[in-house]
Amino acid sequence: MQPAVSAFFMLLFVLLCVLGILANGFIVLVLSRERMRRGRLLPSDVILLSLGASRFCLQCVGMMNNFYYYLHLEEYSTGPARQFFGLHWDFLNSATFWFGSWLSVLFCMKIASFTHPTFLWLRWRLPGSVPWLLGASLLISFLVTLLFFWGNHAVYQGFLIRKYPGNMTFQQWSRRLEIHYFLPLKFITLSVPCSVFLVSIALLINSLRRHRGRMRRSGHGLQDPSSQAHTRALKSLVSFLILYALSFASLVIDAAGFFCSQSDWYWPWQILIYLCTSVHPYILILSNLRLRGGCRQLLLLVRGSQLA
Repeated sequence: MQPAVSAFFMLLFVLLCVLGILANGFIVLVLSRERMRRGRLLPSDVILLSLGASRFCLQCVGMMNNFYYYLHLEEYSTGPARQFFGLHWDFLNSATFWFGSWLSVLFCMKIASFTHPTFLWLRWRLPGSVPWLLGASLLISFLVTLLFFWGNHAVYQGFLIRKYPGNMTFQQWSRRLEIHYFLPLKFITLSVPCSVFLVSIALLINSLRRHRGRMRRSGHGLQDPSSQAHTRALKSLVSFLILYALSFASLVIDAAGFFCSQSDWYWPWQILIYLCTSVHPYILILSNLRLRGGCRQLLLLVRGSQLA
């Protein structure tokens, strides 16, 4: 890849992360202000606040990690930087996946029109369990981080001791750890929240699709406000599903170490990894009445300051 093209993708990555940081920071700011004004938040807003905060921190850490890795590859691979950045990145990444899954579960419980007793019981109990679910997610993320930290520490110690199994070099031994330890660990730890997410989103999409079909059969046209609302909800859910799946797949593949900083596809791959955390916040802002209102107020404030 030509240096100019590589520089273009690098700038695109920076722009994507900056936009994501602004959007997630806006979500945290609006909901934190609402929490201070009212003293409490709705369960869905609590999850949104947690998700926005974790994504904000994740993208800040991710930008620093990527540029340090790109500019100081040798020092990154053999020094403590890999452990330092990995400790924060793995924790925030796992927490972000869990928070996104709980958001989809809560939406499913609130919107889906199932009448099964188990579903109704979960709908009644889930809102009050949100703080416990978020706390459990942080605990699981902490345990996952310890497992990844052990692997990164083994790489660092292996470089210092210079003793590897068989006649392998440091690069060969590190590569073996990536394939046989980091890749399965990443796949297993992310598959659990991803499975929860997929089940809840599939149930919710199916429920909305059936409800929309009943409305059309009862004589409500596509221009009916209720039909349009369900159509917008379906589009939002499908986009969330696609972004979440792309994020999961890209992170699992990235754990295998296929795209190092010398690779021509390093920066395009990083764009794919951070696509969900940068784009989905804007979908949330547009679909949430309180966030949309806060965005409108901010735009009016900026326009007023320009006119003044």
